[in-house]
Amino acid sequence: MYVLPAAPSTPVTDRLRRLPDYGSGASGRPLLRLGAVSALYTLLQILLVLPGTGLGWDESVYVSQVDRPDPAAYFSAPRARGISYLVAPIVSFTSSTTVLRICLAVLSGAALLVALWVWRRLLPLPVLTWGGALFAGLWISLYYGPQAMPNLWCAFGSLAAAGFFLRYARGEEDRRVLAGLAVSVGVVSLMRPPDAAWLVLALGAAALAVRDWRRPVMFAALAAGALAGAAPWIVEAFTSYGGLLARLHRGSEIQGGMGWNIAIGDHVRALQGRMLCRPCDMAWEEPQTALWWFALPLLAGAGIAAAVRAGRKDTAVLATVTAVVLALPYLFLMGYAAPRFLLPSYALLALPVAECVRRAFSQGPNGRRPLLLILVPALLLGAHFGVQYQVLGSVLERNYTMTGRLTEAAQTMHRLGLRAPCTVTGPLAVPMAHYAGCTSRQSDGHDVNITDEGLRRLALRNEPMAVTTRNHRPPPSWARDWPSRELHRLPGYRVYVTPHGGRAAQR
Repeated sequence: MYVLPAAPSTPVTDRLRRLPDYGSGASGRPLLRLGAVSALYTLLQILLVLPGTGLGWDESVYVSQVDRPDPAAYFSAPRARGISYLVAPIVSFTSSTTVLRICLAVLSGAALLVALWVWRRLLPLPVLTWGGALFAGLWISLYYGPQAMPNLWCAFGSLAAAGFFLRYARGEEDRRVLAGLAVSVGVVSLMRPPDAAWLVLALGAAALAVRDWRRPVMFAALAAGALAGAAPWIVEAFTSYGGLLARLHRGSEIQGGMGWNIAIGDHVRALQGRMLCRPCDMAWEEPQTALWWFALPLLAGAGIAAAVRAGRKDTAVLATVTAVVLALPYLFLMGYAAPRFLLPSYALLALPVAECVRRAFSQGPNGRRPLLLILVPALLLGAHFGVQYQVLGSVLERNYTMTGRLTEAAQTMHRLGLRAPCTVTGPLAVPMAHYAGCTSRQSDGHDVNITDEGLRRLALRNEPMAVTTRNHRPPPSWARDWPSRELHRLPGYRVYVTPHGGRAAQR
């Protein structure tokens, strides 16, 4: 914990005049340079990520909540509807996954620009440019940019919130800055309420630790933003889950029970391209994919040292501390890993790392720098981005493969006569139902929304239904005589469909 020197007893306006304005001056051109980084981020998503990618499991759940032609998938307790609200205007006029991806790519590029723009009065433009490029160049950031998933938006919200917080704390007492802080926290809370809780904890603790930052209005902005964003989640807890404590308890159950669990090794292995490492029993066959991860603490430390020498200790320390706090629950309280969980931490750590990178490429005291000291960091950065591109390629290949498998599974069900409105139950029912135009019902697992008896009654009413099985397990007794087919592109899976497609097909 550090304490900044007491502020001089001068009017706030005088102190503001002495605050550095890194965004001004002819040499700055912050909008042009940061806009170029954000535009390149969007362009890379469209060129590399977008072609041929279909909606994943979680995406199909979020999109189905607001896609009118599609039956809404079961919405489990840990989920929040923020990302559904974000995509609602898009899916209201088109069901095209390609259009959805393009819109999200453009929106994520714009969000990166806004988040970096918040910091323009706190950091020099080269640091912000490097920070944006480093974060945007991660395969995780590129892959999730055009996806209907909440974690990247938590990253942008957390980055903006930390910037607004520090601007107000340092004396920029503008109501717009305070409103920006509340809105940024609200975005995080709308997307993932637990992430917002940790973000408020980090920024609130920083305000308590530094005497000059203890301003009641900042605590009020943090609380107001968090509560406003979480309000839909809290209301839904009482209307659909039996109360707030019941929803929290069920959410913890689905996530394996929150408690002490060191998941650092899981996150390291997941960086090979595993989207969800649960259980994370995969071999660590590509250690080069995690070299940058192990280097992060060293680079952030070097960045803090560089920021201290430049008189910007508070910016680097606040970003780093907030990033660490946001990472704590995922590294030490959950029994599984997903690379997207740490996106908010990566966005914040990009700033102190950018301080380090800028220092590495800066000129020496005599205006010159040995060529070797320029080539080495340049080669290391090139190798880093090369590894990111390699992992992104393998992740995209698996996405293409799974999209093809789910599409073929839906076609198989349709050939067996299944027609909407219909129900799919069994393993992989959620994504299969989305591709087949059906709703999903599960009597066990994380998405329980019906009992075994309820499924049996649906079958006895001859409702249009498909039952999936895997590993050669038999279906429920009431579905064993139904027409069935093996799903050849999903080894071990078989699908059973109501005879003649069910009652709807007979009318």
